[in-house]
Amino acid sequence: MLKLIIVAKVFGLMLMVFSVTYSLPILTALIYRDGTAWLFFEDTLSTFIAGFFLWFPTRNNTRELKSRDGFLLVVLTWLGMAAFATFPLLRNIQGLSFTDAYFETMSGLSTTGATVLAGLDHLPPAINLWRHELNWLGGMGIIVLAVAVLPILGVGGRQLFMAETPGPMKDNKLTPRITETAKNLWIVYAGITLACILALKLVGMSWFDAICHAFATLGLGGFSTHDASVGYFNSPAIELVLIVFMLISGMNFATHFLAWRSKSLDPYRHDIEAMPFLVLILGSCLGIALFIWYENTYAGFWTALRHVSFNLVSVGTDCGFTSVDFNQWPLFAPLWMLFLSCISVCTGSTGGGIKMMRTLILLRQSLLQMFILTHPTSVNPLKLGKLVVPPNIILSVLGFIFVYFMSIVMLTLALVFSDLDLISSFSAIIACINNAGPGLGTVGPATNYSGLSDFQTWICTLAMFLGRIEVFTALIILTPTFWRK
Repeated sequence: MLKLIIVAKVFGLMLMVFSVTYSLPILTALIYRDGTAWLFFEDTLSTFIAGFFLWFPTRNNTRELKSRDGFLLVVLTWLGMAAFATFPLLRNIQGLSFTDAYFETMSGLSTTGATVLAGLDHLPPAINLWRHELNWLGGMGIIVLAVAVLPILGVGGRQLFMAETPGPMKDNKLTPRITETAKNLWIVYAGITLACILALKLVGMSWFDAICHAFATLGLGGFSTHDASVGYFNSPAIELVLIVFMLISGMNFATHFLAWRSKSLDPYRHDIEAMPFLVLILGSCLGIALFIWYENTYAGFWTALRHVSFNLVSVGTDCGFTSVDFNQWPLFAPLWMLFLSCISVCTGSTGGGIKMMRTLILLRQSLLQMFILTHPTSVNPLKLGKLVVPPNIILSVLGFIFVYFMSIVMLTLALVFSDLDLISSFSAIIACINNAGPGLGTVGPATNYSGLSDFQTWICTLAMFLGRIEVFTALIILTPTFWRK
């Protein structure tokens, strides 16, 4: 009971903080006079009041959060805030069901970028901005934002940050205090977002489109203000700017912070994941462009390179923007892109999937195991650069990989059971659990997820949720040992 009380207290505080995020769409509604300002104001009040009534009865409980509280709070926060975020959509989009609204907000907060909405070009500007703001908030994590704010209100945040931070190397600290770490990460995140907005404006986007697409780019969320996504602009310059910032967002923001603090590029050189990430993504752009050109999908190599580079970087970094219908390419190309979405982005980025760190550990462990089979008496610890990886980290990675792939298999089978074809089922789950956005078949880049049944939509929503909190965080609270004293 005490566990639930402290979780209710912190979740209530988080809801009150979350209510402040409605300010930006309210301002947008007033500027564009789209008629949604009062409804957003009412949603602000309802969210704040709900948080207040959770916090007020429990405010005198001052026990520090424990690790198990952190796991429960992470799950509750992502599920609960996605539910509260549906209010503006349900009240402003006629005929939208709660199932579709929840899918949309979970897609936004999990930075998946899959959508069930059509007519994005004609949505009220405040609603479009709200969708993209969810991408931006979800990118670094609403909980990390709360960690930077809640200590002021008397709530410690170490356990929350550890439960939320992706990847196996969670004990590396940027600053001595967790609050300062979260604040510094958000400063860097906001600074790069501003640079992206200015760059997009410079190459021809309107201020509104630039802000929305910068939010989606930094969060690797992939939402767009247009049904045709980035293809609407048909601009190589815009695509190039987005490629650069998607690659930046696919790298560890801790590395960006260290580079900013040291005023040097050395942190990128010393980052174990950065170079493999860039080599894999950029090398794939060249290889798939040659393949597409060879298959006569495009008449010229440079045209193939342009379209492949943008869409491969977008899917490979788990962003989800599209400029062309890559569903029409030879099947190997989009399947390779979905494969990259599983493994490529760095730990501490705003992307999803296994992450490059786990990929490297698994690769090195496989090579080491083959070496041990031929040299059984040798003693060779697993190393990444100069770092010796402890055995418990290796076991954790192996356990995660198993649960990750089993989740893909079970969720894909659930969609196939519901009479969705295999390609659509498999690609939808891969795209959702990696928070990558578009899949293939009926959920390809030329369509969206609106054609799914309610059951199929909830399966994809579950996949997005599991992918965002990296599976274990959700599954651990279902174990009997978690609830034992």
